[in-house]
Amino acid sequence: MLEKLEKFQITILSIVLALGLISAVNLATKNISNDKISVTGSAYKIVQSDSARLEFQIITRQPNRQQAYNTVKAQLPVVKKYLEDKGFKDIEIMASNGYNTYRYAPNGNMTNDIAYYNLSQTVIVKSNDVQKIKELSTEIESLLDQGIDVEIITTEYYYSKLGDLKVELLKDATTDAKERANAMLKATHNQPGKIQSVNMGVFQITPVDSTNVSDMGINDTTTIEKKVTAVANVVFRIK
Repeated sequence: MLEKLEKFQITILSIVLALGLISAVNLATKNISNDKISVTGSAYKIVQSDSARLEFQIITRQPNRQQAYNTVKAQLPVVKKYLEDKGFKDIEIMASNGYNTYRYAPNGNMTNDIAYYNLSQTVIVKSNDVQKIKELSTEIESLLDQGIDVEIITTEYYYSKLGDLKVELLKDATTDAKERANAMLKATHNQPGKIQSVNMGVFQITPVDSTNVSDMGINDTTTIEKKVTAVANVVFRIK
């Protein structure tokens, strides 16, 4: 009786071990079909922006359009000199935009009487010295001391070598995919063979500490230091 019990226990143990092995193999080969394996690899690199752009507006509010225009016209040379004294040469003056603000009657209804005219003059400054643009973005409001009202619209930082970097990262992502395929096939005593196809995923250009991703890709322009991530979906033959 004891001998039969021991044989039964051994049989049960063998079944449990066999099921565990089958489960491990299934897990390792879940992406395997028709002697092929599909794997996603990734790679990233931290880069420093090498150009920048600051866009701001000179704003004024005057009783009428003519006075508003004359005010901005007088302020523009002061602003240009301020920028040139800081070493900026690439300065672009855009078209101005304006609109009337109307008075309201005591009952709350808008009237046809003009209270004042609002005028904004857009100025764009570009430079390859990204730190100078960053400093300008924090200092330009000092023009208020000269009676010039300015408002920053956007500060953007760019990396000009993205084309070459994308090629490099795609290569690294493909290499990562092969390493992942090797790890997955190890349990089956197989190896990844020739590449059957490679599909490049969207690139994610994000702040270094960001974990955001998007199906459409992300192109961050708000930070000087960026993280560029590439994804490659690779199909290997199994050998």
